[in-house]
Amino acid sequence: MNKNKKNIKVKETIIHITQHNKEDYISLTDMLKHKESGGLIFKWLSNKNTIEFLGVWEKIYNPNFNYTEFGVIMQEAGVNRFTMSGKQWIERTNAIGIVAKAGRYGGTYAHKDIAFELGTWISPELKIIGN
Repeated sequence: MNKNKKNIKVKETIIHITQHNKEDYISLTDMLKHKESGGLIFKWLSNKNTIEFLGVWEKIYNPNFNYTEFGVIMQEAGVNRFTMSGKQWIERTNAIGIVAKAGRYGGTYAHKDIAFELGTWISPELKIIGN
């Protein structure tokens, strides 16, 4: 992930944008800061509709997407005990739309298409940032 970052401000919250594979990736971690609630990314990634959306996105843009594992995940999703983290999604499916990074420039980043989907889930104002 490139450390050359841009920022946008939404509702007094600075949201970092970075380049990854020549595309804008937006910090999901920053997008959720104004909600002041830990674990929302985890909850969003555990939602069956989110998994379905991510699978469609990966099928379109990722020639190395693990369709077999995606099928297993779709069967598991929707059950109360099902959970998914960004790191698990990446490792299990070879996903490229989400990047989880530790350290100073860490956090969970997603391609702008995916970030706007999260924005819809948490706040219409956050979805509109890229339109």
